Amino acid sequence: MSGVNEIRSTFLDYFKKHGHEVVPSSSLVPRNDPTLMFTNAGMVPFKNVFTCLEKRDYVRATSSQKCVRAGGKHNDLDNVGYTARHHTFFEMLGNFSFGDYFKEQAIEHAWNLLTKEFCLPKEKLVITVFSEDDEAFSLWKKLTGFADEKIIRIPTSDNFWSMGDTGPCGPCSEIFFDHGEHIWGGPPGSPEEDGDRFIEIWNLVFMQYEQTATERLNLPRPSIDTGMGLERFAALMQGVHDNYDIDLFRALIAASENLTGVEAEGKARASHRVIADHLRSTAFLIADGVLPSNEGRGYVLRRIMRRAMRHANLLGARDPIIYKMLPVLVREMGRAFPELLRAEKLIEETIQLEEKRFIKTLERGLSLLDTAVDGFGEGDELDGETAFKLYDTYGFPLDLTQDALRAKKISVDTDGFNSAMERQKAEARAAWSGSGDAATDSIWFAIKDKVGSTEFLGYESERVEGVVSALVVEGAEVTQITEGANGFMVVNQTPFYGESGGQVGDTGVLLADGVEARITNTQKKTDGVFVHSVEVVKGTLAVDLAVELVVDGVRRAAIRSNHSATHLLHEALRETLGEHVAQKGSLVTSERLRFDFSHPKPLSDEDISGIEHLTNQVVLQNTAVETRLMAVDDAIESGAMALFGEKYGDEVRVVTMGDDLSGNKPGKAYSVELCGGTHVTRTGDIGLVAVVSEGAVAAGVRRVEALTGNAARAYLAEQDAHMKAAASLLKVASADVPARVSALLDERKKLERELAEAKKKMAMSGGAQGEQPVTEAGRFKLMARVTEGLNPKDLKGLADEAKTSLGSGVVVLINSGEEGKAAIVVGVTKDLVGDVSAVDLVRLGSEALGGRGGGGRPDMAQAGGPDASKAPAALEAITSFLSGK
Repeated sequence: MSGVNEIRSTFLDYFKKHGHEVVPSSSLVPRNDPTLMFTNAGMVPFKNVFTCLEKRDYVRATSSQKCVRAGGKHNDLDNVGYTARHHTFFEMLGNFSFGDYFKEQAIEHAWNLLTKEFCLPKEKLVITVFSEDDEAFSLWKKLTGFADEKIIRIPTSDNFWSMGDTGPCGPCSEIFFDHGEHIWGGPPGSPEEDGDRFIEIWNLVFMQYEQTATERLNLPRPSIDTGMGLERFAALMQGVHDNYDIDLFRALIAASENLTGVEAEGKARASHRVIADHLRSTAFLIADGVLPSNEGRGYVLRRIMRRAMRHANLLGARDPIIYKMLPVLVREMGRAFPELLRAEKLIEETIQLEEKRFIKTLERGLSLLDTAVDGFGEGDELDGETAFKLYDTYGFPLDLTQDALRAKKISVDTDGFNSAMERQKAEARAAWSGSGDAATDSIWFAIKDKVGSTEFLGYESERVEGVVSALVVEGAEVTQITEGANGFMVVNQTPFYGESGGQVGDTGVLLADGVEARITNTQKKTDGVFVHSVEVVKGTLAVDLAVELVVDGVRRAAIRSNHSATHLLHEALRETLGEHVAQKGSLVTSERLRFDFSHPKPLSDEDISGIEHLTNQVVLQNTAVETRLMAVDDAIESGAMALFGEKYGDEVRVVTMGDDLSGNKPGKAYSVELCGGTHVTRTGDIGLVAVVSEGAVAAGVRRVEALTGNAARAYLAEQDAHMKAAASLLKVASADVPARVSALLDERKKLERELAEAKKKMAMSGGAQGEQPVTEAGRFKLMARVTEGLNPKDLKGLADEAKTSLGSGVVVLINSGEEGKAAIVVGVTKDLVGDVSAVDLVRLGSEALGGRGGGGRPDMAQAGGPDASKAPAALEAITSFLSGK
């Protein structure tokens, strides 16, 4: 049982047999401790359980926790590769009791596991206890029968653990293995304790006190927290004194040797070790959602990756090789950590992309650096301005400059480098402050400069702990926001998505000790600063306060569904209408999605039905939605569609969904787009897509709106209810409603035509006012009618018919229409157009009706007026004119 995988299984199986819940390793990005950059100990995932903020359905647990120590307080990066036991990534085996068993059982479990399961020789073990912990000393002595000198009392903090200045704490008991007199070193507590003869293999923490600001109290339910480094213990079990000689590292180093053609001996030994170690931390960090960047965790990951790549370069590699080692790591650790299998493609592509970029940076930077230090000797110092120029202009980081010069024993003026950096920031602030409209947001630039970017953890989690970095009220920074007040908040890390790319910002709640606030919106400001709009409901929100941030999960799920559906609709539009379709804008909310696209004409019902069909076919495939990190040029070249209005950096997230439906892209994804938004895990999570409207936005730009999931089902159910109601009213089956409505519309048109004809006949036969058919006006015959409800378009036709029946004379028709308005038509027979003009007569009538003018020909003219009640006055005006009065 000496292999790494066997040791891990034996440890977990032992505690499982003894009533412990086997808890999978949590993410390397801690969700419950905003003070940590990475999970760095086995107890981190259980922190809130120990402090009683969280209760789980078990009181005993065991785990093999992934840990990284490569940034912040716990940073082993620079030692890795040069010592026997330093790693950036390691596994911590542990067993935990949350108020269940305590010292006696914890000590028994440790002793039995080590001596009976792993069969370690008892005489090789040495125990330490805190000097004041007589109980632990007695328990160990009773169990082991050791002489007093093999149970060593340690008075220092090395054997007393605390979570912080206040909170849970307690004494420790450490177990050491004696590698023998042939190795220099003394037992713990001795002057030679830093030697390698006695190696700590397991630490038992007895969490029995609560430290307050003034006193130390006994905990009502003391707990157990233990930790045993798997790599260190594997070295012991495999009979080696160096962690890099265990089976896992031998496999990785062998892969590095094969790819570089350089044996792991002499100076090359450290380089191979760095590559092997850094591959593990790189792969697991990417699997847990960390991607290389220039800020926060992403920056630490990039530094780890580039350090490994630098050592590959030292071994002679001029092409990317580290990504080729990934299958070996997956083979060795994939069974215990299935996240490696799930993310293998993403990890491979991310490493390869970073290697390609780094090789270019390294070649250019080293050439420039060699020129800059030409003539330098051992002990010289490169000036900070040159180091900053290498970084700022050529992308060559300071740590690479230092690393490259270390072998030549040349240092770098870091103070000068920092001064140049600060000067550049000051110039950038000044440029920002004078940039017109952008100056209103200058406060966020200053905050970014002071506290850095916000780390977004919302792709993997909707509940995260963070620390308040800055607060803003009415455009000014403040230190607190009191109960009942509103403002804006920036935190060091957040699960809340900031509005961008058409997707609205997240909402939710903020919780802390005695504090509660609503987060009503989230926006991105400047470069990666997430600004949360907050309404403080209870207590006082203050800078440096540790808070729990909880996204509205129901709303986020609806947004994810709508965003993923937008991608599928985009491709369905292209397949249905043609490849000329391009996005011209979008909006993704929790209620619906809106997508604007280029197309010259309205969509037919068949088009919309086809688009819905294609989209829902991909939904029903229920395939995984995959996200990869790629260089923007490579992504677009591979077929990924860039979205309208988005700004992309050198690296982009590429989201792929579904399998091809057309048959034109066998083996390819249905949708491939550049996108930084949040998406469903599988296409089936969308549920259903229903297009609810289509229309024009601008010349050549159309818009579709759609619903997904429950909203789509509710919409379709409502439409079905309307159809059933219509069927009931029409007394037909639902399927027959269209035919029945069509028949009714035909019947209505027929009746309207008949009614119009009847109205015209009535109008010409005397009308509603009972006028005489023909009168005399001076020397002219006059046929005048006032009608109601006629179509104004029919008046000219009626006037023509009247002129024919009249033979010679003048025809005046006034129709009272909607809202009391009037239309007037005047016709003059051709024999009289030299004596009187229809245009003159219609203008007289229009003025009497409250209108102005009119127009037409001498034989036929028309006009209108706002007041149909003045029709008699209009007729009187025309009659008087004709009579010469």
